[in-house]
Amino acid sequence: MMLSRSLELFAPHHQELRQRLIKIFLTIIVFTALAYGFSEHIARIFLAPLFQASPLIDKLVYTNLPEAFLAYIKLSLLVGLVASFPVIIYQIWRFIAPGLKSSEKKFTTTVVLWATLLFAAGAAFALVVVLPKMLHYFMSYASPNLQPLPKFGAYLTFVARTMLTFGLSFEIPFLMVMSGKAGLIKAGYFRKKRFSFYIAIVVLAFLLTAGDFMATAMLAIPLFGLYESGVFLTALFGVGKK
Repeated sequence: MMLSRSLELFAPHHQELRQRLIKIFLTIIVFTALAYGFSEHIARIFLAPLFQASPLIDKLVYTNLPEAFLAYIKLSLLVGLVASFPVIIYQIWRFIAPGLKSSEKKFTTTVVLWATLLFAAGAAFALVVVLPKMLHYFMSYASPNLQPLPKFGAYLTFVARTMLTFGLSFEIPFLMVMSGKAGLIKAGYFRKKRFSFYIAIVVLAFLLTAGDFMATAMLAIPLFGLYESGVFLTALFGVGKK
């Protein structure tokens, strides 16, 4: 009896959640389809840093017949997900907004806005600054006797993973400040726990780069800088003092 009553009370929320999930799913499909129409142009943008990194590379290869097709599908889906991100956040916020206070709604909107902007900044930084340096180093091993033959699908996966990693990492300072604003940490917490967080950063960078030591170093060093900027901003805004 109680279970039946609970299901009746949850029914309206279940219906609303279903509708919002459908909207999110349709938005992703639409943006993915649009991205697929421009997939070759998008792929050229991703390929440009590789061609600039080594004069020995002027084309990529694929060794399985459906590999190129699947690579374009994955690339389109990635772009579709990124383009749908504001809609996804909006639909989630609209679902939980009725249960929040007005101050919490304002705080949530601020978090969503800055998280989106910082993610975009991190992804752009990876594509424009970090990726060319990484590729230049990796291609330095190439020579007339050692010819690199990068696979199309694997390279696009590498680029997407790098951009995603840096997009998420750029949110570190903001999340540190927000955790203080929310009263989750006390003043000076991040400064006192610096060594522990540095170890965690190295482990995280190692896992995100699939055990590549060079890539781990190139990711961990910017993360150290982002962490220190978070420590500075936390002290500057005086959060976590209550």
